[in-house]
Amino acid sequence: MKTVLIAAITSIAATGVSIAQDWSQSPNFGSASLSAGFAPDPYNVDIVAGGSVDASNVGCAGMIANAPDYRLHWSGGQITIGATSGSDTTLVVNAPDGNWYCSDDANGFDPELVLNGSGQYDIWVGTYGGGTANARLYFTEF
Repeated sequence: MKTVLIAAITSIAATGVSIAQDWSQSPNFGSASLSAGFAPDPYNVDIVAGGSVDASNVGCAGMIANAPDYRLHWSGGQITIGATSGSDTTLVVNAPDGNWYCSDDANGFDPELVLNGSGQYDIWVGTYGGGTANARLYFTEF
């Protein structure tokens, strides 16, 4: 599915518009492989949200980093990906199907997405107003 995304990016770049989010880069805060029934649930990762890239390039809100913040290799059905922070954060996910998914203010000022399907999820946690903020990224089956 990532091949489809590469073709789409190449097509867009040829028209003069570029997408700055680069899922092929190494994630800033690591990666994990989780399977259905993982424990502990939720699985938490402390990160620093934000960056200098405007996520509107993929139709999302917030300022994010160029490289993903985290990469999840998921083997299972439904997975919830979210973030908590004392700041207004956003979530940008490139899913295994090659589509971009966004969340802003799902739980107060915290983002959350419920997605389905096994594969690689590249995840960015952004800040709505710019700058950076300490955040906790979480994954849960509940």
